[in-house]
Amino acid sequence: MNRNKFSRLLMVAVAAVLALLTGCSVNVKKEANGQDKQVDINTLLGGIHVSKDADVADIGLDVYPGAHIKEKDKEKDGQDKSANVRISGFGYGLKVVALEYQSDDSPANILAFYKDRLRKYGNVLECHTSKGNWNVNTGKHGSNELTCEGSGGSDIELKVGKQNDQHIVSVRSEGKGSTFSLVYVRTHGKDADI
Repeated sequence: MNRNKFSRLLMVAVAAVLALLTGCSVNVKKEANGQDKQVDINTLLGGIHVSKDADVADIGLDVYPGAHIKEKDKEKDGQDKSANVRISGFGYGLKVVALEYQSDDSPANILAFYKDRLRKYGNVLECHTSKGNWNVNTGKHGSNELTCEGSGGSDIELKVGKQNDQHIVSVRSEGKGSTFSLVYVRTHGKDADI
């Protein structure tokens, strides 16, 4: 490639990068304590939305009676116990809504409650996983059917739907009660909206 063509190619690349950067906006909302509560990034190619404000209605399941949002454990992981994430761009989209709860009831009671509620979305699959290791299928096997990836572990995970639209309830024993996560995962190709 001669120097003149290289210079033109470089100028086009720089112009493209500048166009993308000028078409980018970042919006950060903070909590009273100064921590990020919500981040929105929009570009000409797509966007990312990350928020701690997850709503159980977006998951499509009821909260187990008497359960409450699990408090952030600053000594162990310091992670928030709810998330609402949307990513879109290049004809692809991903939406994940997750909430973690605590209950004084046993895992068996919580599982029975959610097995009944999940049936409205289809056949309920029961998987066994290790702590905090959600078993989310994302379509890499050429089929849209849900499966249990791997096995073993004391957490029980209920899954229903298809790989591109799934509801997950993960339950584990904790102390005298249980901790459980409600998760909704939805992916789309270029012809669908999130």
